[in-house]
Amino acid sequence: MKFIGDRLRRKEDPRLLTGRGRYVGDVALPGMLHAAVLRSPHAHARIVSIHVGRARAQAGVVDVITAADLGPMARELPCVPLHPALRHRNFTPLPVDRVRFVGEAVAVVVAASRYTAEDARDLIDVVYDPRPAAPGPEAALDPATTRTRVHDEIADNVAGVVTLGRGDVEATLARAPHVLSERFVVARGGGQPIETRGLVADYRAADGLLTVWASSQVPHQLRQFVCDALGLPPHRVRVLAPDVGGGFGAKLIVYPEDVLIPFLAFRLGRPVKWLEDRLEHLLSATQERAQVHDVTVAFDDEGRLLALRDRFVHDTGAYTPRGLVVPMLTASMLTGPYRIPAVEVTLTSVYTHRVPVTPYRGAGQPQAVFVMERVLDLVACATGRDPTAVRFANLVRPEAMPYDTGLTNYRSTGNVIHDSGDYPSVLRRALEISEYEDLVVRCARERAAGRRVGVGVACYVELTGVGPFEAATVRADSAGRIAVLTGATSQGQGLETSLAQVAADELGVTPDDVTVIAGDTMTIDHGVGTFASRAAVVGGTAVALAARELRQKCLELATRLLALRSPDDVQQEGTVFTERGRPERRFSLAQLAASAAMAPASLGVTPGLEATRFFQPEDIAYASGAHVVVVEVDPVSMKVLLREGWLSHDSGRLINPTIVEGQIQGAVALGLGATLLEELVYGDAGQPLTGSYMEYLLPTATDVPAVAIDHLETLSPRNPLGFKGVGEAGALPVAAAVAAAVEDALRETGVRITRMPLTPERLDRLLRRSS
Repeated sequence: MKFIGDRLRRKEDPRLLTGRGRYVGDVALPGMLHAAVLRSPHAHARIVSIHVGRARAQAGVVDVITAADLGPMARELPCVPLHPALRHRNFTPLPVDRVRFVGEAVAVVVAASRYTAEDARDLIDVVYDPRPAAPGPEAALDPATTRTRVHDEIADNVAGVVTLGRGDVEATLARAPHVLSERFVVARGGGQPIETRGLVADYRAADGLLTVWASSQVPHQLRQFVCDALGLPPHRVRVLAPDVGGGFGAKLIVYPEDVLIPFLAFRLGRPVKWLEDRLEHLLSATQERAQVHDVTVAFDDEGRLLALRDRFVHDTGAYTPRGLVVPMLTASMLTGPYRIPAVEVTLTSVYTHRVPVTPYRGAGQPQAVFVMERVLDLVACATGRDPTAVRFANLVRPEAMPYDTGLTNYRSTGNVIHDSGDYPSVLRRALEISEYEDLVVRCARERAAGRRVGVGVACYVELTGVGPFEAATVRADSAGRIAVLTGATSQGQGLETSLAQVAADELGVTPDDVTVIAGDTMTIDHGVGTFASRAAVVGGTAVALAARELRQKCLELATRLLALRSPDDVQQEGTVFTERGRPERRFSLAQLAASAAMAPASLGVTPGLEATRFFQPEDIAYASGAHVVVVEVDPVSMKVLLREGWLSHDSGRLINPTIVEGQIQGAVALGLGATLLEELVYGDAGQPLTGSYMEYLLPTATDVPAVAIDHLETLSPRNPLGFKGVGEAGALPVAAAVAAAVEDALRETGVRITRMPLTPERLDRLLRRSS
C-alpha cells in the first residue's frame, strides 16, 4: 500500500470541527493567575519613572513587575540568525529607560482574574518624556532627521547594508538598446491569525519543572530562550505548542511575553496565563512587507533582460529579532525564475519607531515577485510584445538545472541555486488551464462593451525546506500503536495527516495506524519548528528516514523471533509479520514491540521498538509556479474584483494533493488581502492608525474566488523523497498578477500600478492623476 499522493481526509479535522481541539486559551489550571501587559502609548519616549503602588493595592492583584524587578534578565534577547552586516538590536523583556514603538511592553500586572489585571493595569503611573520619532524608513535615513535615533549608538539608523550581484551592470546599462527605471512601493501588513498569541506557564517546585503552553511556531527555540533568561537547564523546562490557530510568521519569534510569563510563574509559584487581545496583536505582533525599490532594467528588442539594478530600503521597525532575513530573502530571490546576465541588488535595512519586522507568510519573497514581474510587464509594454512572450524569452530552461542565480542566499552560506524545475512548462500549463488566448480576446470584447476587465500573469520561485535540521522519532508500543514524534509544529496546515501518510508509506501500515505528536519539547528533545514551507520537506523527510529504520528493525526482530535466515524470509501484511509462505507463523506489531521492550542481549536487537533520525538538508529546495487572473474594476467604487484565477504549481512529490491545494488557496486569499485591502498605516509621530478591523481590512469569502489549481511534480534532488514546500506559494504572485490585470483593464488610461495595496482610494487617485 502507498499513501503518498492520496487525497486522504485530514486526520485532525474531526477533533477540530467538533470543538475538541485544545488551544492555549483552553488551558485551565488550579490556582491560575492572569496577566495583563501595559504598553507604551508613544512611538519614542524616555521613561522618567514608573509608579505601581496604586496597582499593587488593588484587591485581587498578586504582583506588578517592571524592568527593575527583572534583575539580570533585563537584557536584550538574542537575534536569530546573526549576519556579518547586521548591527543588531532586540527587545529587552521590559524596557529599562526607553520605549521605541507604540505597543512596546512596559509593565505586567498579575491578578486573580483578567478583569482585575486589566483594571489594575490602568492604575500604573508612567511618566514619559516624549521624543521625536523616525516613523518611516526614508525619513529615518534623511540626514536632516537622523538625529532622531532609534538606538543611540546607531547614528544613521541603518541596521545593515548588503549588495548582491553578478556581471557588470553599469557597463551593460551603458550599451543596452533599451533602459527603463521605476520605483515600486510595498506597504506594511501582518499575519492576522484567528488565535492571537498566548501563554500559560506553571512552575512545580516539587519536581523543579517549568511547563509552558505557547501558541508558537518554534517551541524548542522558545524553550532555549526561557532557559537562558531564567538560568534553568533544558530538562527543567517543557514547552508545548498545542493546537495553534494560525501562525503566518507572527508566532515565529520569541517575544518579551514569552519569557515574562514563565518568569512570573517561576517567581510566584503559581500558574500564570496571558492571552493577547486583537488590539494588542495589531500594536505589538511583528509585521512585514514595507519596502521601497528603485529599479533600472536593460533589455533588447525581443524583451530579453540584459541587466537589472535594484536599490531598495527595508523598514525593519524598532528591533531585529530575525536579523536581516526578510530583506536578504527579497534581494536573493529577486530574479525569480529568470536568466539575467548582470544583476546588482543593494538592500538598506533601516530602524524606525514602528513594530519590529520579521518573516510573514512569504517572507520577503512577495516583494521580490512583485518587483520582478512588474519589470517584465514594463518591458512587454515597451517592446509591444505579449507579457507571456517576454516571460518565455527569459525563463531558465529545464536543461540548465541546477541553475546558479549568482546571488548569495539569505543565510550568506552560498548562492541561490535552483535545484530542479521546468519553469516554461509551469507557465505553459497555467496558460492552458486558463485558456489564456481566449481570455485575452474575451477581456478585450468586454472592454469594448464598456466593462473594465483585464487579465494578468505572474511567475514565481518559492524558497522551501530550509535547514538546519528537523528531528523525528517513530515508535511502536505493545498495544500495536505507532507514534510519530516530530520537532515540526502544526498551525492548521494538515501536518498530522501529511506526516502520517509519509510514515505509513515507509512502515507498510495505514495512516489510521499512526498518531502524530508535535510541538512538545518533552517528547522530542531537538527541533527547529515550522516556517519557510519546511515542515513537510524537512520534517517529513526525517519521519520517512526514522520510519524506514523502524521497519527494518521490525523485519530483523521478526526474523530472529521466527528463527529465519534473513529479513527477506519475512512477509509483512500491515501490522502483521509472517514467515513467507507460512502465514500461520506470525507476530503482530504489538508482539514485536512487547518483545523488544524486554529484549535480552541474546536476541541481538537494542531494547525498544523505535528509531530517531535527523534530516539536515544540504541546501534549499525551490518550488515554482505561475498565476493567471481576471479582474474587473468597478468604475464607481474603484473596487477591484478578482473574478477568476488559475495557478499551476510545482512543489515536487505531492504527499496529499488536497492539503496542497488548501495551502495554495489559503495563501492566495492572504496574498489578495495584501494586494487590495491590508495596510498598517502610521502617522507622522509613529502612531498606528489601523487599530482594528474597521481600519485594517481583511478579505472575506466574497472577495476570494476558488482558484483552479494544476500540479506538476518535478522531484527535488535535495531530499530522498523529492519533496518541495508549498505553504507560502500562493501568496507570492497575487499582487503582481492583479496589478497586471488592472493595468490591462484600464489600458486606455495608461495607468501604471507600482504600489501595493491597490485600495479603491489609491486607484482613484491614480486615475485622476493620469486623466
